[in-house]
Amino acid sequence: MTDAPVRVFAAPGRYVQGPGALDLLGELLRPYGDRPFIVWDAPVRRLLAARLARVFAAAGLRPVLAELPGEITYSAVEELLDARGADADQVCVGIGGGKVLDAAKAVALRVGAPVVTVPSIASNDSPASGAVAMYDDDHVMISVDRLPRHPDLVLVDTRLVAEAPVEFLRCGIGDAIAKKFEADACAAGTGSTPVGGRPLRTAGAIADACYRTIAAHGVAALAACAGDQVTEELEAVVEAVVLMSGLGFENGGLSLAHGLTRGLVRARGASRAAHGRHVAWGLLVQLAAEGRPAGELAALIELHGRLGLPTSLAELGMPDPTGAEIGALAELTMAAPHVRNMPAPVDAAQIATAIRQVEELAVR
Repeated sequence: MTDAPVRVFAAPGRYVQGPGALDLLGELLRPYGDRPFIVWDAPVRRLLAARLARVFAAAGLRPVLAELPGEITYSAVEELLDARGADADQVCVGIGGGKVLDAAKAVALRVGAPVVTVPSIASNDSPASGAVAMYDDDHVMISVDRLPRHPDLVLVDTRLVAEAPVEFLRCGIGDAIAKKFEADACAAGTGSTPVGGRPLRTAGAIADACYRTIAAHGVAALAACAGDQVTEELEAVVEAVVLMSGLGFENGGLSLAHGLTRGLVRARGASRAAHGRHVAWGLLVQLAAEGRPAGELAALIELHGRLGLPTSLAELGMPDPTGAEIGALAELTMAAPHVRNMPAPVDAAQIATAIRQVEELAVR
């Protein structure tokens, strides 16, 4: 008998992926009633309104539609709740990018409803996650709320992903590629996961599969997306970016790669780079902070180069960082809770040293 810590595994109720999967949405929503509450935004409305009208009509649904006008803030969520009114059934459906999906989750959290996520791009793993990232009007994250359960359904139409700008998929790859190393770091130390407790081995296996899938198929998947083509490589990488990455981080834990985003969102120039690009660069710093061999770091830098991911602060929009800027970035990073999920404790000075090491390797 041991006093082992609690370990938790959480996942969406159902995951559906493939070209044309959006056409299944109506039938999949029927068990929830005929008045689903749909959150989308203007770009998705312009792109999919006619198609979704046919899908809903064929299933006998009369959805209540509401548009997220901009940032996902608490005031925006209140406006969505007003738009939902009393006519909608309980289920909340987000169709679009990460902000829209999180807006649907936020409404579902407040009314105690199940949620369905339908991503139109594969820029991150939000669709399969129970996390709800909330921002202020200046796009500064102010909190991460949590659903009591994961989405009931995640539906990914890979035709939509293939026809979206390729940079969205690249950012999704940048976010996902770190999950193996973050889960490993969390398990090696004393860290905990977003769903609570210590990571299960299952999460580590999924996060490892996520990395191996991206390493094997990422370049070909990006080429397919650039050509608006749905291929087996694209299918594999979308599954890694949306499902494996989401399961890997929520059940395996985050670490320094994500912690560095706390500093990057305030850094000169780099603050304008996408989250996935921040995390990809942060992964290199994490490996350096862990004391990984230079050859291992160089190999990952080479993979980043093939995938079009950043390997230096200059590629994030911050050329010629000063010692003071690197020090400030490291200090801000220490406020992130994920920093505790390392094999051994790190401080700001060690993070700053790791940043300089990555900068030197990238130049070589």
